Amino acid sequence: MIFKAILVTVSLFIGTSCQSHVGKKESGQEPQKKEQITKLTSQDLDKFETAYFASGCFWCVEAIFESVKGVKEVVSGYSGGTEKKPTYEQVGGGMTSHAEAVKVYYDPEVISFTALVQVFFGSHDPTTLNSQGPDRGTQYRSVAFYKTNKEKQIIEGYIKALKDQNVYDGAPITTEVTEFTKFYDAEDYHQDYERKHPKNSYITNVSVPRLNRFKENFKEYLKEDAH
Repeated sequence: MIFKAILVTVSLFIGTSCQSHVGKKESGQEPQKKEQITKLTSQDLDKFETAYFASGCFWCVEAIFESVKGVKEVVSGYSGGTEKKPTYEQVGGGMTSHAEAVKVYYDPEVISFTALVQVFFGSHDPTTLNSQGPDRGTQYRSVAFYKTNKEKQIIEGYIKALKDQNVYDGAPITTEVTEFTKFYDAEDYHQDYERKHPKNSYITNVSVPRLNRFKENFKEYLKEDAH
């Protein structure tokens, strides 16, 4: 069944963006822990499949996919560019060809790649070129990465369905369908950022509302303990 994607409208908060409230200084601060976070080991994660997406600030995207049943872990990072070992300052500052992206570890026996594509399109606005909410620049572009021809066909088929149903009232879908090559993990202080920094202004004004909109429209995909 094809789920109708939900257009996301995010208010523009002056001075509130993914890169305006974090830096080297904040990376050394004690996280404002909201809950105990249990992490799987690399050996555990190797048992699962992976998928890669980019749709704006990775703090938001990570939190959304973390709430989906069948998703075992989500890692924030950088992908889609050519520069090796990029830093947050470089990517966030628009000095690379990478996008802020996430690596999703999932159990295909619980959730399919097709369902993850539905989550991707249903949790952001794919018609806003090189931007998402208050974040502007190619580093915040919409990208659905594929590792196989089957995944490419699924993504392109879903985009065709969205167009055929005129979900976006004629607005062009700007999402890039890109072959996956390399993913670079973001710095440690970016991982689980939404959970660790619940009082951050970007988190409260942008990430949490975006997450709540997704949860309201995709209740059937949520984990029972989704925060």
